[in-house]
Amino acid sequence: MTSISDPPLAIVEEGIPNAKRSRRARRTTKIRGVRAGTWVYIGLGVVALSAIFPYYWSFLIGSGTAATINDPNMSWIPGGNFIANALAVVNDPAVNFWLALWNSIYSSALIAASVVIFSTLAGWAFAKLRFRGSKWLLTFVVATMAVPMQLGVVPLYILFADLGWTGTIGAVIVPALTSAFGVFWMTQYLGQTVPDELIEASRMDGASMIRTFWTVGVVAARPAAAMLFLFTFVGAWNNFFWPFIVLDRQNPTLPVALALLQSNHFVDYSIVLAGVLLATIPLILLFIVAGKQLVSGIMAGAVKG
Repeated sequence: MTSISDPPLAIVEEGIPNAKRSRRARRTTKIRGVRAGTWVYIGLGVVALSAIFPYYWSFLIGSGTAATINDPNMSWIPGGNFIANALAVVNDPAVNFWLALWNSIYSSALIAASVVIFSTLAGWAFAKLRFRGSKWLLTFVVATMAVPMQLGVVPLYILFADLGWTGTIGAVIVPALTSAFGVFWMTQYLGQTVPDELIEASRMDGASMIRTFWTVGVVAARPAAAMLFLFTFVGAWNNFFWPFIVLDRQNPTLPVALALLQSNHFVDYSIVLAGVLLATIPLILLFIVAGKQLVSGIMAGAVKG
């Protein structure tokens, strides 16, 4: 006869593996709770200094004069000419700094938004829709990443010349509205994040495929879409090769405008590096504002994968 306080035999037997799992969980929690050692912080400090040093060097030269970069006794303390050099960049009529800044912001934001939209739609189709030839089509899309852009520059330039788009910012935006990497990225992410059972349950509740994509796919894709937007924006912002070919001095982007600072026989690197720092400020502000979303996207991708 068993008392009320005595547990049933099945519970006792099942408690053995549960106890093992609880001990394993405590060990895992303990391991995860260990604080990083001294060498970890030293390594992170070295990485941080390596990332900050180019900006400090640019500010050091940009705050000096034309002779600062060639001075063997150059001081590591910044000078007081940065504002004057920055104003020289902004007020240079050959550079069109404000127009170049607007062109870079406008084109980079539009390209990044377009890549995210089309990549999410295509990624959802490849990951969750079943249609004939989907695997071969995805393979073809990924294979296009192996083709360098330099091979298509000549026919692309001829096409936009026939359209009368050379010298306009549209010639920079249109070829970059889609991205093979973005399609592959969103396909992999949505394929691992959204279970098929959730889609089937949504369809059984009467939701159409478009509504299922909007209520399930878009919500699940937000972390990956944020990362894709940031990386595409930075890539479009720093793009120099194609804008340098298709644009002119009257309508440049920032990388093309900064190249005009070096077109003279004498290059004042203090002004050039001051312009480079001005061009990186919007990117720094973007990463400060969207840094939390970027980290959450990376962590979400790591957990889902």
